[in-house]
Amino acid sequence: MTNTMWGGRFAASPAEVMEEINASIDFDKRLWRHDILASKAHVAMLAATGILKAKEADEIARGLGQVMAEIEGGTFTFSRALEDIHLNIESRLRELIGPVAGKLHTARSRNDQVATDFRLYLRDELGAIDRALGQLQLALADKALQYAAAVMPGYTHLQTAQPITFGHHCLAYVEMLSRDRGRFADAAKRLSECPLGSAALAGTGFPIDRDMTAKALGFAQPTANSLDAVSDRDFALEILAGASIAAMHLSRLAEEIVIWTSPQFGLARLSDKFTTGSSIMPQKRNPDAAELVRAKTGRIAGAFQALLMVMKGLPLAYAKDMQEDKEPVFDALDALKLGLSAMTGMVADLEPDLKAMKRAAASGHSTATDLADWLVLNLGLPFRDAHHVTGKIVALAEAKGCELKKLPLADFQSVEKRITKDAYAALDVAGSVKSRTSYGGTAPVNVRREANRWIKRLEKQGLSR
Repeated sequence: MTNTMWGGRFAASPAEVMEEINASIDFDKRLWRHDILASKAHVAMLAATGILKAKEADEIARGLGQVMAEIEGGTFTFSRALEDIHLNIESRLRELIGPVAGKLHTARSRNDQVATDFRLYLRDELGAIDRALGQLQLALADKALQYAAAVMPGYTHLQTAQPITFGHHCLAYVEMLSRDRGRFADAAKRLSECPLGSAALAGTGFPIDRDMTAKALGFAQPTANSLDAVSDRDFALEILAGASIAAMHLSRLAEEIVIWTSPQFGLARLSDKFTTGSSIMPQKRNPDAAELVRAKTGRIAGAFQALLMVMKGLPLAYAKDMQEDKEPVFDALDALKLGLSAMTGMVADLEPDLKAMKRAAASGHSTATDLADWLVLNLGLPFRDAHHVTGKIVALAEAKGCELKKLPLADFQSVEKRITKDAYAALDVAGSVKSRTSYGGTAPVNVRREANRWIKRLEKQGLSR
């Protein structure tokens, strides 16, 4: 038996494998709430424009409410034979209220229906992701304030570079996440156009009011071109691109947590809440939560590429290929939300080892640049000359197997005779970070100011610990 929702043209049922490949209800059923909301807005508009009688619209709205109650209550039966969420809902509506249910599909198509549902769903997801990003920002800003003056090594090429503060490091991610939120906010603005009423691809001859449905569903305006409205998924691609960048930021922080908590670095510790053990090695404490956050970046970025490949060769307008748009998006955004939640917990749980951090910050001649700056400020050397002099002094220290601060003054003066004992003050790691007061620098006074600014800003957004 053919599908009664579209089978008038067909005399035979589809092959079993056709039903298998064609059905999307297993994953698009999560759009049920958005589908019903869009249908309610559509039927209200049909009544307001006189396309449906008020009694018919009321009966359809009542039936949709009953369908919603059944799905919420867990008594609704989803059928793969009915392909997707739209036909499942409409079929049940027909069982509840009879043939009048068929009038719901007046002046619309599944093409504009699914495009509308998908946008409504993603709008909700963007709100949830923005809140999750904000919560992680708040956790990082709290940590930054708590450890505003905690000295740690800053790295380039994963080699000791210059001393920084742990608070400054945390705030770097607050800034990254702020840009992530900005990308999603920009995507939300472009998302706010309603495809409903575009029908299959050409619009409709019924006297519909697309502004009414757009307003009822909270969109800024209706889409301006019916072909574009049903045939593009750039709104989903844009969100996946933003999700990929956000996941990359999470992955970088996760990698640092893995490094910091390793015995070889020993700069920080995670508690039992976010670590696991080994089935064979009883001493192990594995940072599995961080590793899994790091790994999920692959599936999120992969989802972006998957949808890009689905869309890249499609002529206008709709093609069934676009049924493959939802699964990667659903999976990617689920993974991002889980990663954000896990990372927020890890940041709150992470305990830096202040002594180990300061000790590591003082190793590797990390204050060599400070010495070069001292030569510029006190001896008037051009920076390139000061850099050269400092490099020779570092070579002497390495030859003697000691840090710069332990090198005798005579060795300094063997390279540059005007160096005095005052230069040793420039080699102190705490003094080094304290001196970095330029805007955006690592000085504790800067970190405290920025952390407090971010905490105040985030709390104004309604975020709380």
